[in-house]
Amino acid sequence: MVDAAEIFDARATDSTARLPVTGRVLPFDAETRGAYSRFCSDKLHSTPQKPAFVEAWADDGGSELIVVELVRSGDPLMMLVLEVVKEGVTTIARFPGGRHANGSFVPSHEESAGIGDILRETITQARPDIDLVLLERNEPARRGLANPLRTESCQQSPNVALAVDLAGGFDAVLERNSGKRKRKKYRSQTRKFEAAGGHRRFAASTPQDVDRLLSAFYEMKAARFRQMGVTDVFAPDTVKRSFRHMFAGALGSAKPEFVLHGLEVGGVLRAITGSSISGDRLTCEFSAFADDELSGASPGDFLFFENIREACEMGLDIYDFGVGDELYKRQWCDIETKHFDFHLPLTSRGYAVSAIGRMSGAVKRTIKENQLVWSLLKRARRSRSGGSAADDSSG
Repeated sequence: MVDAAEIFDARATDSTARLPVTGRVLPFDAETRGAYSRFCSDKLHSTPQKPAFVEAWADDGGSELIVVELVRSGDPLMMLVLEVVKEGVTTIARFPGGRHANGSFVPSHEESAGIGDILRETITQARPDIDLVLLERNEPARRGLANPLRTESCQQSPNVALAVDLAGGFDAVLERNSGKRKRKKYRSQTRKFEAAGGHRRFAASTPQDVDRLLSAFYEMKAARFRQMGVTDVFAPDTVKRSFRHMFAGALGSAKPEFVLHGLEVGGVLRAITGSSISGDRLTCEFSAFADDELSGASPGDFLFFENIREACEMGLDIYDFGVGDELYKRQWCDIETKHFDFHLPLTSRGYAVSAIGRMSGAVKRTIKENQLVWSLLKRARRSRSGGSAADDSSG
């Protein structure tokens, strides 16, 4: 752990300014949390960098969190929250939440670009136990501002992220994305749901709602992962506690940063989404649907239809489906973003792990960019697990 008294400074000259930049490592304690929240209040940043997001992982994630702060002339230039974890014999600093931190954009000033060297020196001096800083799935830019972590040492992430441009409102979105077919399907779904006992879409408004929706989501998602033959990334108790912290903590807010939606048909939950709101963007952080007698009516698609409509009514600019290339996303999306992974090895072990990770990432990206090969691999994976060979869908 980093003791509050053990703060190390490193000095370098920023290429974009004459004044030196000072870097230091701080523990993520009450004082630093307050400073981070104030820093984020007027800085552009994404959901995984929201104070509520990182605090959830600090309190319930079970790992150590630290903050790397870069300062120029007494003013914070960047505050980077990192989660320190062990992977085998390697100590890695990553974004809090690990694989659940997608589309990252760190809060910073524009002039903080080109800070790789100062980060390296600061972390190496303060925490010689850290082998590698690995920050995955970063947005290259947001609202025209370049991500300050994008350097020559970065690598394109294996997965793309897909989003919907909400310009012009919901009618315009449908006009651009096979609206006639979508409306026809929506009417057909409505009739089927009414025949099955009626439907209700709702947002969690009480802690009991949060518990019910999250519990149902974990059950649906676990079944889906088993069918697909992949690891359930929502299974750890630390993950479940962190998400409950986030969504329950947002209840009662006039402008909630996190919201859960459920679709009931005949009084039974059939589809669930967990979303975040960051600036002009609503991001679907996760979704699941029940594999039951109504799955053929695609309750997941129905819920997305309603969620995108509501995002338009809220005046948001983008509905973000997040990381992953799936057919149900492509049926809506007109924005494709290629994220990047930031590698900063600090020790010989870190360099070795980074090199292996880069090669693995390049292979994964090559496979996923070949639709035929990727489809065959997914089919084989599902077959080994005993799942259906049908294409992935939202249900």
